[in-house]
Amino acid sequence: MAGFTAFLDASVLYPAPLRNLLLELAVSDFYRAKWSDAVHDEWIDALLRSRDDLTRERLERTRNLMNTHVRGALVVEFEDMIKMLDLPDPDDRHVLAAAIKGRADLIVTINLKDFPHGILTLWGIEAMHPDAFLLHQFHLSRPDFLMAVRSVQSRLKNPPVSARRYLDTLRRHGLLATVSEIAPFEQLI
Repeated sequence: MAGFTAFLDASVLYPAPLRNLLLELAVSDFYRAKWSDAVHDEWIDALLRSRDDLTRERLERTRNLMNTHVRGALVVEFEDMIKMLDLPDPDDRHVLAAAIKGRADLIVTINLKDFPHGILTLWGIEAMHPDAFLLHQFHLSRPDFLMAVRSVQSRLKNPPVSARRYLDTLRRHGLLATVSEIAPFEQLI
């Protein structure tokens, strides 16, 4: 199992294409993924507010699958730490508290401004955008990363999605640098 630990913020679990790729890399032992029930609640509630076609039952099933298949991901018993933390948005303190408790090396988030470098370094943690995180994972092992991308893309069957269309989806979700690096290998996906 990988020794590097990344705490996944709700902002990277909300979009299914990003969530699926991050989870595939976690179960493929690229890194250890961590999250909390509070983070689950955030991304699930946000999806239910924005998508009428989804049900809580379906999203709870996804939560349960994530907790079951990603070893040791669920961080618990961090709530006492929340009140002693200071972040620009007090509602994000639970993320930092769980990341600290989960011994995360970094927080993967789209909302970098919510996790200032000066505060996170006090705890030995940094914040990283998912595009930078995924690009780093790609450079650690191109073949294995491409196999993970292929695995996620191949599960898209209703309707089937071509490699090019899948890469376009990732691009639309802000993974510009990552897609730029993997696009030349499209025939392998």
